[in-house]
Amino acid sequence: MKPAWCSALPGGVRLAVQIQANAKKTEVIGVLEDALKIKLHAQPIEGKANEALIRFLADALSVPKSAIALTHGQTNKRKLLELSSSKLTPESVAKLLLGEP
Repeated sequence: MKPAWCSALPGGVRLAVQIQANAKKTEVIGVLEDALKIKLHAQPIEGKANEALIRFLADALSVPKSAIALTHGQTNKRKLLELSSSKLTPESVAKLLLGEP
């Protein structure tokens, strides 16, 4: 089943995330409505949370940071990101981030 927070794009996927900055550790919490909720161990100042989010997703999905673009929500809790990678599908992203079978 395709997750509501992740959709396919030509050559990649789009993620809808909701972040919570200033957490004790960076981790995926789960799905909240139509967004993936992620706690970040970073301050929400001067783009630090955005950098931490991109670094976390790049590591979790085994893609270079340069393949991830924050397209909407630079200063909001809710963000849209586009990942350029032909090997990622909404299903594979859900499996990697949520540990779904």
